[in-house]
Amino acid sequence: MSILGKSFGSDDTETNALVMDDPRPKSFLDDGAQDVIGKPINRVEGPLKVAGRAPYAAEYPAERLVHGVLVRATFGRGKITKIDDSVARALPGVIDVIVDYDTFIRSPGQGGDTNAPTQGVQDVQYFGEPVAVVVGETFEAARDGAAAVRLEYKEADANFVFAAHKDQGKEPKKDQIPGHSKQGNFAKAFNEAPVQLDVTYTTPSQNSTAMEPHASIAEWRDDTLILHGAYQMVASDQQQLAKALGVSADKVRIIARYVGGGFGSKLGIAPESVAAAVAAKKLGRPVKIVLARQQVYEATVRRSNTEQRIRLGTDASGRIDALSHNSLIANTPYEQYWEPVGVGTHFIYGGENREINHDLIPMNLTAAGSMRAPGEAVGMMGLECAMDELAEKLGLDPIELRRRNEPAQEPEKQIPFSSRAMIPALDQGAQLFGWSQRKAAGTDRRGEWLYGMGVAAAVRSNQLQKSAAKVTLTTDGRAIIDTDMTDIGTGTYTILAQIAAETLGLPVEKVVVHLGDGKAPASSGSGGSWGAGSSGSSVYLACEGIREKLAKAMGASAEEMTLKDGRAIAQNRAVPVTELIEENLSVIGQIEPGKQEKKFHQASYGAHFCAVKVNAVTGEVRVERMLGVFSAGRILNEKTARSQCLGGMTFGIGAALTEELIHDERNGKVVNRDMAEYHVPVNADVPQLEVHFLNERDIHANPIQAKGIGELGISGAGAAVANAIYNATGVRVRDFPITCDKIIEQLPFDA
Repeated sequence: MSILGKSFGSDDTETNALVMDDPRPKSFLDDGAQDVIGKPINRVEGPLKVAGRAPYAAEYPAERLVHGVLVRATFGRGKITKIDDSVARALPGVIDVIVDYDTFIRSPGQGGDTNAPTQGVQDVQYFGEPVAVVVGETFEAARDGAAAVRLEYKEADANFVFAAHKDQGKEPKKDQIPGHSKQGNFAKAFNEAPVQLDVTYTTPSQNSTAMEPHASIAEWRDDTLILHGAYQMVASDQQQLAKALGVSADKVRIIARYVGGGFGSKLGIAPESVAAAVAAKKLGRPVKIVLARQQVYEATVRRSNTEQRIRLGTDASGRIDALSHNSLIANTPYEQYWEPVGVGTHFIYGGENREINHDLIPMNLTAAGSMRAPGEAVGMMGLECAMDELAEKLGLDPIELRRRNEPAQEPEKQIPFSSRAMIPALDQGAQLFGWSQRKAAGTDRRGEWLYGMGVAAAVRSNQLQKSAAKVTLTTDGRAIIDTDMTDIGTGTYTILAQIAAETLGLPVEKVVVHLGDGKAPASSGSGGSWGAGSSGSSVYLACEGIREKLAKAMGASAEEMTLKDGRAIAQNRAVPVTELIEENLSVIGQIEPGKQEKKFHQASYGAHFCAVKVNAVTGEVRVERMLGVFSAGRILNEKTARSQCLGGMTFGIGAALTEELIHDERNGKVVNRDMAEYHVPVNADVPQLEVHFLNERDIHANPIQAKGIGELGISGAGAAVANAIYNATGVRVRDFPITCDKIIEQLPFDA
C-alpha cells in the first residue's frame, strides 16, 4: 500500500456553488425515487472495520519506519535550563534525542484555526508539556530512552488552585460568542421579582477519552510532508502544521481516512504531529509517534472546569423576567480558547432583562479546548438544574415552567427561529416516558432504594461551514465522492453515500466514498455538529450539477426527470445513465453560509427524561431508564443518528455521575490520567437508552434541510440525571459529578 494514497483530477472541473442566502424548500432528496435517504442502513465501511482492514493513523506501513516517544515536563511552570540526554543516547536502539524549543508546540491547535498553535516549549506552562522527542529503532527503545532523559529547570510562580484565583477573572477577547452580554436592566428586574432563585453550580475538568489515541506517521517525500494523523479537520490542520514547520501549505498533506473518535480533542494538530515531522526531516526516515493514554490526558486538550452562578427572577406564574448566567472558567494564560458556557442560555428561554457573562481564570493546567458540545454540555447542566429548582420553588411541573418561558423568537437578536420544536419534544417525551407517574421529591421509597424522575431540555446551535466535494459519475455507472471530510465514527461514509445515491438514483452499493485526504476538495471537517449538514450539502450540490447535465442530455428539465436504479426517466423514456455520458462526468459542489444564518436563528432541540434509583444507605446511583426526543431537521440515516444520540446521552451520564479530571494542587499534574482512574461510563452504568426523532425539515439551514445532531444528545443529558436524583432523594447536589459522598452527606440520618 502506498503511503501517498490516491491522486485527484484537474482543476478545471465544473463547480456548482451555493451561498445560503435564500431558503431551499425544494430538495431532490424528497423527490428521489431511490428511497435510501433517512433509512437506517448499515455503515458502508463497517465490514472493513470489523475485519480490521480499515487503517487508522498508526497502522500505515512505511519503509525504514522508526518510533518516537515524547519527553514531557516534570514540573508545573518554569524554564528548562538543560536537557541531559546522555543516558538515553547510550541505550541500545536509541537513534536520537531531538530538541527544538522554537518549533515544537506547547499544546494542540484549535478547530478551524489556520495559524500555528502556540510554539516554544522551553518556557513550560503546565505539567506534562512536551519538550523533546526520543527516536528509536523500536517503540521500546524510544520509550526507555524518553524515560532516561533528565530535565534541569528553574521553577516559576504558577496558579494551580482554582478557588484561590477566582478574583482574577478577566473578560475574554471578542469572538463570535460575546464574553459579556446584557439586555435591559437585570439587577433591577431581579431585585423586584416576586420569585427569585440564586444558585451556583460547578463542573470539573473533563477529557474526551477517544478510543484511538492521538497518533501521527510523518514522512518527507523530497520537500513535501505526508502525515497520516488522527485528525478531524484536515484542511485547517494542514495549514496549522505548515505554519508550525515554516513551510508553504502546499508542502503538507494530511491523510486521515479513519479516525477512532475525537469528540473535539483532534480538531487541531497535537504535539506529536510536529515532533514526528521535525524528527522525520532530520533523520530522513518516516517517524511514528503514538501517544500513550497518560500522554493523551496530560498533553492534549481538556474541557475547562467551570463555576456557574445562575439567577432567575419570575413573576408569580413563573414567567422569567430576569435571567443571569455568569461563569468563571479555568484557562491556560497563553491560550485564546474559552468554553462558551452560556451559549445555549442566549436563546433557550425568554426574559426581557438578561446578562450572560464569562470570565477567564488563568491556570497553569493542561490547555483548554473544545470537547463534545462545547458550551452547552456544561452550561445546560447548570441552567437546566436551576430551572428544575425554580419549578420546585414555584410548585410547577418542570415541563410547564419551560412551556411558560418558550420565546416566540430569538430573545436577544429578535429574529425568527428557523425551526424550533423544544416543547413538542418535551410533550412527546413526557407521554412516551410516563412522566405523569412522577412523584414528589423523596417520596418514592422501595426498601433501601429511592426512586425518581428528571427532565431537561436540549439545545445545540446549528452552523453551516464552507465545504466542498467532488462527485464523479463514471461510464460504468458508479458515483465516486472525493472530499477531505473525515469520519470520526459518526457515519460520514454512509450518509454521503446515501445522499449521492438518492440524488443520482443509484443503489448505495454503486457509490464509492473517499475521505480524509488533504489533496481532495476542502470540506468543513468533523466538528461542531456541522459535518453532515455542510459536507452533505456539498455532495448534494455536486450531484445536483450532474443531474442538470443528465437532464440536458435527456432533453428534459432536472425537475421532470426521475433517476432510479441507474436509469434516467423522462418524457416516457427510460435510459441508462451510462448511455447519456461518453466519459466520466465530474462536478465539484461547494456550499457557503450566507444571509439565512443572519435572518434566522438556527439550532437543534430536544428533551431528556431520566429515571434513577438511589440507595438510601450508600448513596449509590443507578440510572434505570433514559429517553431522548430530538428535532434536528432531516434525519439522513436513522441508525447513525440514533447512535450519535445514544453516545451523547452516555456522555451525559458520565458528566453527571463519574467524569472528573483531577489536578494535583501542588503542581497541576493530572492525577487520574488513564481510563482506570478517569471514570467514563461502562456498560453497567448505562441502561437501555431510548431515542425518538421528530419529523422536521429546516429549509433555512442548508440544501439538504438537515441540522446538527451529534452534540445535541449530550446537551442537557447530565441535568436530567441530576434532576432525577433530586426527585428521588430530595437532595440537591450542585457540584458535579454527583458521587455517593455528596449525596450521603445531605441525606437525613434515618433515611
